[in-house]
Amino acid sequence: MPRAEIITIGTEILLGEIVDTNTRYIARNLRDLGVDLYRTITIGDNVERIAETIRESLHRSEIVITTGGLGPTVDDPTRDAVALATGLQSEFREELWEQISKRVSLYGRTPSENQKRQAYVPQGSIALENPVGTAPCFIVETERSAVISLPGVPREMETILHDSVIPYLQKRYGFDEIIKVRLLHTSGIGEGDLDEKIGDLELLRNPTVGLAAHTGVVDIRLAAKAKTEAEANAMLAEVENEIRQRLGKIIFGTDQDTLAGAMLAALEKRGWKLVTLESGLDGRLSRQLKKEAHPNLLIAEDRLFAPKELLPALQKLKSEQGADAALGVAFFPSDETQTAELVLLTPETEKARTLRYGGHPKNALRWAPNIAINILRRAVI
Repeated sequence: MPRAEIITIGTEILLGEIVDTNTRYIARNLRDLGVDLYRTITIGDNVERIAETIRESLHRSEIVITTGGLGPTVDDPTRDAVALATGLQSEFREELWEQISKRVSLYGRTPSENQKRQAYVPQGSIALENPVGTAPCFIVETERSAVISLPGVPREMETILHDSVIPYLQKRYGFDEIIKVRLLHTSGIGEGDLDEKIGDLELLRNPTVGLAAHTGVVDIRLAAKAKTEAEANAMLAEVENEIRQRLGKIIFGTDQDTLAGAMLAALEKRGWKLVTLESGLDGRLSRQLKKEAHPNLLIAEDRLFAPKELLPALQKLKSEQGADAALGVAFFPSDETQTAELVLLTPETEKARTLRYGGHPKNALRWAPNIAINILRRAVI
């Protein structure tokens, strides 16, 4: 199975002026093809450094995909860098210039002289038409590898990737495996504790199991490589069943499921109406819940409470609204400590807890609602 690396080119990315979304998009498509992605690299607009990076990637991998640096300006260096890395001269392609001119004319303009730069590609390379932009792309083949250069504009890159690059890769490398990924979402347990429970499974080679910690949520990623989708799904199911047996209700969903959605679904099964109250969270709890658009949900305005005031206020609100369940969260930051007061009221229980948080205050604004939502979820499932 060929190995791949992605090189994202652009000083604006290195300086944090724009966010690189291309790497993630390409990586997911390579994953679905069954390609092993070894590295992703970001490098600025410097011909020599880009060429050196390409040479290093070619030494390690069979597929090297670059994005960015194919524009018409003097600081678009990818064409020259690929030529330098592969020991080729650049050549002008009349058919590419015709494509560029036609594309520019659609805007009612005449192509400028500097746009001719985009019609130069490494000698002997495979030119790829850009049907949605003015930057042609190309593939430089070696006996063992291929350098594939795509635009940095996301929509252009995505179009050419699907129209030209994926069919090329399938034909050249004869892919006969796919990779399927499944996410299991957990809450109420830290990454370290989770590792103790399933650490032996994280040593598996296929499927692979990995952890990704978020604020108040830890994801378990399962990835299986197989000849067919059915075979991959069967491999994933076997490991998922083992994890579910070990973790039980700690798992709240899969893939696109959300913690708030899982909690509200559990409430809906009971036919309960929920009212919430929050303090010091900048409306974070209400925003999470409103995304689910649940009919039996009443969200009170964010109010400021002193410690121990949340419980009586929530009891009063629950009674006034005739709710079956009530959830309250108040966050109290200070120079020395950060605490969250959580209150849960249901027909079956009344809980009030005070938790301490040791991380960054802004992370606490995500942590506290997730902890509260999960406490309610566990109480009603």
